[in-house]
Amino acid sequence: MKNKHPKVSLENLCGLFGFSRQAYYEAITRRNTEFISNSIVLCLVNEIREDMPFIGTRKLLHLLEPKLEEHIIKIGRDQLFNLLRFHGLLIRRRKKIARTTNSNHPYKRYPDLIKNLEVTRSNQVWVSDITYIRTVSGFSYLSLLTDLYSRKIVGYCLYPSLEAVGCLNALKMAIALNPLQTGQNLIHHSDRGVQYCSFEYTKLLLEHDIQISMTQNGNPYDNALAERVNGILKNEFYPKRVYLNHQDAVNNISKIVKIYNLQRPHSSIDYLTPQEAHLKSGEIKKRWKNYKKSYSEVVKDY
Repeated sequence: MKNKHPKVSLENLCGLFGFSRQAYYEAITRRNTEFISNSIVLCLVNEIREDMPFIGTRKLLHLLEPKLEEHIIKIGRDQLFNLLRFHGLLIRRRKKIARTTNSNHPYKRYPDLIKNLEVTRSNQVWVSDITYIRTVSGFSYLSLLTDLYSRKIVGYCLYPSLEAVGCLNALKMAIALNPLQTGQNLIHHSDRGVQYCSFEYTKLLLEHDIQISMTQNGNPYDNALAERVNGILKNEFYPKRVYLNHQDAVNNISKIVKIYNLQRPHSSIDYLTPQEAHLKSGEIKKRWKNYKKSYSEVVKDY
């Protein structure tokens, strides 16, 4: 407007719209400040997503808060959502397409021991599951053991086939890195896949006095956390990446598990990292609203 009417004073132009000249300058200042603040927020988001490329917005906000305080920047959840949406930085989830569970086998099935169980400490329940990783030469299969209380990955193994060896190696790692005390009453919970029901696997569990628990009817709720952790590693850490070969995938998965355990917060454990939660005991506050959700919504909250 000023450019079209250069001879009209700024004060008169502002008066036409019911604003003072001071309000005009304040608006200009706010706009410039907001632009700078948004630029800083986007830079901080990019720094976090270098290690966790597909971390969700709520976790991002939690990680950003101490950094934003240093810059004296205030931004709410909805503001962050809108900013990331405007710049095309919101995350879209992918659905898994490969089946890794074969329940058609002659081995013994075990009952579900964790239904309605109150979990109050680490190394009380380990949940397990298998997912796939893409490589140029085909699929590799990631076996994970996750502590149900802390969400920490206590053991893992990436193996080039679905043989029970991969699951056995993950279990051996978990036992080696988490020395169990006598009478600790640790429960191992899994689906009824052939790998977990195999003689070698159940023998190793029983040798270490680990109780065996399994899902009963294939309901995803029965092993939701294990499946969710698999999804986090695949969907938040380079979900579209195809590794050069199995060894390349092994090297990268080791780095990803370390970042997950030490840096990624979970809303289900008061935005603590798994490593932080693993050192605690007792009830940990959950940071989600208490309303009815579908299964897909429930697992996204982890």
